[in-house]
Amino acid sequence: MTDVRRLTGAFVAAIGLILSSPQAFAQQPDRGDEPGLIADDSYQLDPEWQKQVVYYRTTEAPGTIIISTSERHLYLVQPGGRAIRYGIGVGRDGFQWQGLVQITNKKEWPDWTPPPEMIQRQPYLPRFMAGGPGNPLGARAMYLGTTVYRIHGTNRPDTIGTKVSSGCFRLVNNDVADLYDRVPVGTKVVIRQKPEL
Repeated sequence: MTDVRRLTGAFVAAIGLILSSPQAFAQQPDRGDEPGLIADDSYQLDPEWQKQVVYYRTTEAPGTIIISTSERHLYLVQPGGRAIRYGIGVGRDGFQWQGLVQITNKKEWPDWTPPPEMIQRQPYLPRFMAGGPGNPLGARAMYLGTTVYRIHGTNRPDTIGTKVSSGCFRLVNNDVADLYDRVPVGTKVVIRQKPEL
């Protein structure tokens, strides 16, 4: 009889653990933003996410940025049917968006003030963080229209190619610095969730 009680107790405990685990996971911090973490510049991206020149058919003019959230690539259109392709991290499910905007501002080593909506979802985040190597916005930021979204660097190179952000587009610091130097304020940015047919 004692063995039956022990077995029943273990079964009830296991069921309780299974039923409570989604809540436990939901309360864990978002691993996509780690204020204070210094980027590992020696981190090697998978070849899929490394910057490269590719053939790219589009009717958009050279100098236009096209972001494909489904592919997790950012394209800087070049003359002659080519583009510079960068691997990016994009918004997690429920935080992806599309539209047509322009780069309205650019900053080197930007400060970070998480918007109130982000603080509500992630109350452990700092309310302000000065720019620098431990800042989640990384080495550069390009502000998109009047939105709270940016194309920016990251202190988490391992998140490139993933869906982890709150709607911004992140590149490794070397790539975002390269893109930053190539595009002026006023650059057209096309954000697409699905590939163009």
